[in-house]
Amino acid sequence: MEQIFEVEGMSCPHCAKAVTKAVKQMDAEAQVQVDLDKKQVVVESKQPREAIAQAIAEEGYTVAA
Repeated sequence: MEQIFEVEGMSCPHCAKAVTKAVKQMDAEAQVQVDLDKKQVVVESKQPREAIAQAIAEEGYTVAA
């Protein structure tokens, strides 16, 4: 299922890589697209939204509700 997260604090390719890695560590099959301009992360995963948001937050980014 596709889920869209509003993520504050992402500003560079390193940020995008860190967020992608965090999501893939919890779901290796997840598809992750990061849009730095929109500050959005689109995730295609079967994992619960809360778990994905937690993985992103653990990297130091703020996930909007």
